[in-house]
Amino acid sequence: MTILVADSFSEAGLEALKQAGHVVVFEQGLSGGALTNALAEHEADALVVRSTKVTAEDLDASPDLELVVRAGAGYDTIDVEGASRRGIFVANCPGKNAAAVAELAFGLILSLDRRIPDNVSQAREGRWNKGAFTEAAGVKGRTLGLIGMGNIGREMAVRAKAFGMHVVAWSRSLTDEDAAALGIRREVSPTDVAAESDVISVHVASTPDTQNLINEEFVAAMLPGALLINTARSSVMDEAAVAKAMDEKGIRVATDVPSGEPAGKEGEWTHPLAGHPHFYITHHIGASTEQATEAIGDEAVRIVLTYSDTGRVENCVNLADHSPATHLLTVRHLDKVGVLASVLDAAREAEWNVQEMENLIFAGAEAACARIRFDGQPDPRTLGRINELPDVLNATVIGL
Repeated sequence: MTILVADSFSEAGLEALKQAGHVVVFEQGLSGGALTNALAEHEADALVVRSTKVTAEDLDASPDLELVVRAGAGYDTIDVEGASRRGIFVANCPGKNAAAVAELAFGLILSLDRRIPDNVSQAREGRWNKGAFTEAAGVKGRTLGLIGMGNIGREMAVRAKAFGMHVVAWSRSLTDEDAAALGIRREVSPTDVAAESDVISVHVASTPDTQNLINEEFVAAMLPGALLINTARSSVMDEAAVAKAMDEKGIRVATDVPSGEPAGKEGEWTHPLAGHPHFYITHHIGASTEQATEAIGDEAVRIVLTYSDTGRVENCVNLADHSPATHLLTVRHLDKVGVLASVLDAAREAEWNVQEMENLIFAGAEAACARIRFDGQPDPRTLGRINELPDVLNATVIGL
């Protein structure tokens, strides 16, 4: 396979792909037309990206493209629907950067509470202003509210306990039993978390359901002077609502994922809240530690090598949860050339649309069992035709 790695990646990961016999093209920082041109030039079979956007034009650039791997957890920078229409697999690396993101989130919590960036800024300006920085609330005994309890949320809960904090959380998948096992309290809604928490940290994926999850209703429920951390995605937080709450309720906010984030690694940039004294911005560096880079690199390599060796896509995000198949055709047959081709010919003539298929080989490789899930209307004539094939032992159809 020809693998185009278009973003920062671990040296060990690149070497592992080369050692496996693949052609590896490493062009860090590709984006836009440069990425499209590189895909076309190298006729890549697989693409590995980190923060780079992958568009429909990119997906069309190489006719051989089969797999796109997002070297990170989120995949909203990839045209997943477009990839699905083109039969291109998309995979991600969930959980590998969870500790790194949680570390940054706690760094932002402490920075807001102790106003660390302002301390440093004024000291660098030659100003000694100790009196302005002696009213921090502290975090011990305070309540941390978590919105989202995936890998990162769970890492946050562990760290909160080390700081002596109480933890409440909301997540669609969180049960009372899971919460009890984690030693936290489950809330029934995001606004319930907001009403109970001195500090709130957001860790949900960017989906249509989570867009502006942190909205006017949410911030209205927050305690005056509470801290709000967003290391998820900019789309989950309504910055206009947050700005109003900073002015009216004295809440303080830190985000690692500001709106209007540039696609490139550096350059001129402005943000309407960058100068607000209660608003801290970092440069989308949540996953940017050496440990996380190595772990994500190892996982991306595992995904690519598993695909090249077996055809199986680990962590695939664009396979259907349930296919439209209405029936299961089970065919026990002799393990000979052309048997399944004849079965599929019969299915085609009956206008059965095959959705899923597997063929299991019995010990000794003399017989096999094919399981074919299809969308269509079974009929006795077609089933009889399949059973009459010379190397078919038995064929049956059941509804799903």
